[in-house]
Amino acid sequence: MSKKELLIREIEQVPEPFLDEVLDFVHFLKTKILREKLDITIVSESSLKKDWLRPEEDEAWQSL
Repeated sequence: MSKKELLIREIEQVPEPFLDEVLDFVHFLKTKILREKLDITIVSESSLKKDWLRPEEDEAWQSL
């Protein structure tokens, strides 16, 4: 049985009043993942910026 199936099984046993909290937690986790991806993008940008700002790079993209 996959983790997703186990999780669904567990959620099915959670009493209705607690499902809002479970949903809030799932939303929290999704937001956390997006934030981590954004952080990686920002860090990558600062390390790649030195290459992007080179005259050779400008020249290569002029025809597009």
